[in-house]
Amino acid sequence: MLQPSDYFDLTCTEHALLFENCRYVWQALPKIAFYLQQQLQPAHHGRVLGNAFVGKNVFIGKNTIIEEGAMIKGPAWIGEGCELRKGCYIRENVIVGNHAVIGNSCELKNSFLFNEAQVPHFNYVGDSILGFRAHLGAGVILSNVRLDRAEISITTSQGKIATGLKKFGAIIGDHAEIGCNSVLSPGSMVGPHSIIYPLTSWRGILPARSIVRSKQQLDISFTKR
Repeated sequence: MLQPSDYFDLTCTEHALLFENCRYVWQALPKIAFYLQQQLQPAHHGRVLGNAFVGKNVFIGKNTIIEEGAMIKGPAWIGEGCELRKGCYIRENVIVGNHAVIGNSCELKNSFLFNEAQVPHFNYVGDSILGFRAHLGAGVILSNVRLDRAEISITTSQGKIATGLKKFGAIIGDHAEIGCNSVLSPGSMVGPHSIIYPLTSWRGILPARSIVRSKQQLDISFTKR
């Protein structure tokens, strides 16, 4: 249940080669930099509205719109028909599929988005993979580093699996929905078609088609005034 095909339809990206020979889905993450080094041919076929920074080692597909204030450092590969909204910050080694959305005050680094993935408002996506039509609600954070900076491992029913990675955010399967202001701990695995409700702190493996609801207990009192 930890293979690429368990989380993604690999026909929904032009970059399925990243997953070649990957026993575990996260093994694609350290391959992003080399893949871009070998495959990226910088070009700009999109449209910039106002002033935006686009680095030299960047490919922008047709009909992609880059709004004022966006910054794309590169290396980066941005697909066709994407929206890169005002104030988004795309750092090194990022692949964004076709018709994806990167929104206001969102930051991405060493990450891979399948076609039609949406990262629209105040999100951090570090060392993560988002599947086809995966969606992050406003303020969702994919934390990618343990507090003790140790290697990140995945806990399964058969025991722990060492990833060999000290930076690993989350694997978000196709069509998964992450609710507003949720925080996913390093190494989180969210199966396709799953839903995590807003204000949830999640860690571990969430099976496909699951729903996580966080229940908040409120204490209401009255003032003496």
